[in-house]
Amino acid sequence: MKTVLRNLKNNTSGASAAEYALIVAVLGGLVVAGATAFGGSLRDGLTTSGGAISTASTTGAATVNP
Repeated sequence: MKTVLRNLKNNTSGASAAEYALIVAVLGGLVVAGATAFGGSLRDGLTTSGGAISTASTTGAATVNP
């Protein structure tokens, strides 16, 4: 097992492509995790804003107090 790992460590062919693929995979995972974590808050905020705009447009109010 040590010999296999040592040979892989010394083999640099295709290393750049593998490193770029790893970077893209990590960044993609971070984007998905961020969207998942932030998505609910964004949805709630947009729903609240949309409701306030709808209320203001139907009542003719100039300002809306939360």
